[in-house]
Amino acid sequence: MSSIFDNLGIDPGIIIIILLVFTVFLLIKSVSSSMRLSRLERKYKTFMKGSDAQSLEKIFVRKFAQIDKLYEAKEDHEHDILFIKKNLEKMFSKYGVEKYDAFDDVGGKLSFALALLDKDNTGLILNAVHSRDNCFLYLKEIVKGESYVMLSQEEVEALRKAVNFGLGDMEEN
Repeated sequence: MSSIFDNLGIDPGIIIIILLVFTVFLLIKSVSSSMRLSRLERKYKTFMKGSDAQSLEKIFVRKFAQIDKLYEAKEDHEHDILFIKKNLEKMFSKYGVEKYDAFDDVGGKLSFALALLDKDNTGLILNAVHSRDNCFLYLKEIVKGESYVMLSQEEVEALRKAVNFGLGDMEEN
């Protein structure tokens, strides 16, 4: 056999070193593959622990049923959110309050004007006028930030506060 290598001009020692390097490479690949297989087996055993194929199928069926219930709940929540959004447009979302003394002989600012408006500045103003003997409550309609009847100074201030509700934070910045 050495005559074959001699005819080719190759030293047999070089061939042995090449084969040794190739054997070490294959040994490393074999150990690496064995370790990967071992990790995969551990993961598989953990996944299948205490389960056979039938019980695993039951688990999947139960999980899919839970997913279906979650989907139904999501649909219900979307319906409820749309309902709330639709009705939120009709609700009073802005307010303004102005407290004042209606009469000189009554202190403590027990009288007040309260403006309640929706997002389109439509709503009402309640004016409670407190005296020593009585308390009177007046209601005035507001449409798009305007009143068709004359407003008192306190009602105008309460309306201004309600129209600008939430804008005070931006004005300060």
